[in-house]
Amino acid sequence: MALQNFGLIGLAVMGENLALNVERNGFSIAVYNRTPTKTHAFMADRAKGKNVKPTYSLEEFVSSLERPRKLLVMVKAGGPVDTVIDQLKPLLEPGDMIIDGGNSLYEDTDRRVADLESMGLRFIGMGVSGGEEGALNGPSMMPGGTKEAYQEIESIVTKIAAQVDDGPCVTYIGPKGAGHYVKMVHNGIEYGDMQLIAEAYDLLKNVAGLDNDRLHEVFAQWNATDELNSFLIEITANIFKKQDDLGDGFLVDKILDAAGQKGTGRWTVVSSLELGVAIPTIGAAVTARIMSSYKEERVAASKELSGPSGKFDGDVEAFINKVRDALYCSKMCSYAQGMALMGKASDAFG
Repeated sequence: MALQNFGLIGLAVMGENLALNVERNGFSIAVYNRTPTKTHAFMADRAKGKNVKPTYSLEEFVSSLERPRKLLVMVKAGGPVDTVIDQLKPLLEPGDMIIDGGNSLYEDTDRRVADLESMGLRFIGMGVSGGEEGALNGPSMMPGGTKEAYQEIESIVTKIAAQVDDGPCVTYIGPKGAGHYVKMVHNGIEYGDMQLIAEAYDLLKNVAGLDNDRLHEVFAQWNATDELNSFLIEITANIFKKQDDLGDGFLVDKILDAAGQKGTGRWTVVSSLELGVAIPTIGAAVTARIMSSYKEERVAASKELSGPSGKFDGDVEAFINKVRDALYCSKMCSYAQGMALMGKASDAFG
């Protein structure tokens, strides 16, 4: 029986897409999910006819991989990762490698690296950016661990990564949890980015009085510039044109103004405080998300404390340009703060 080049555990959408990406780039892959029905569905649909081997137990999964084994875990961060690792330990051999592709806390990755290396196993903590589409067509990846371990998977990750003019969007980040640390800060910067975009939208809609059609035009124009061209600006422009499929009007006007979070933004702020690095834009973005969750309190307060009123009577086009410039400047601040934090962390953690 032919052994597979690579293995993947966890067939949620990100896991499925990464598996298909690996297979499309010429590597055979074995997949496993704790619920067999998910594996059956994947094989009957998206993986049908592809060089993907389904397995229905961890024993079968591990035995299907060529040595030294290289397997990617795509499960929820925290306890589920430890559970999978504990289940794999007795099945693996010295030299085998586990890669955690979730949004794990870097300190957890530090602990897992030390634990597994004491058993002769290698562990890579790898941030994966780009969402579902990126996982399928080419993500940005941030692997951390030993350099020797990274070199074992370099030929695979450089092929499945997004490709730009100067090469693949993946490089060795550093030892231990460095990869997950960089992904954490990356997410913190994104928190800042999204909050700034939300505030620009608020100013243009509720102060300048722009309707959704004009908001679409403005954000589309911004996305066509070198300074503001980005995925987040692009999808913001597109959102303004989206109609409500279940009712009348635009969908954007019906979205609940309460945001959730998975923890990476908060972890970024905590790390900045521990290292003594000011990241006010990112910190304010995390606080804004927390405040947004106080929906009942905000509704009650709005009945007691009226907000600003009055129609804007200035030059609307000049105002739009000022908001654009403020957004650009603020985005640079958010990126600079994240870079400063990573620099300080590199000095502190080696």
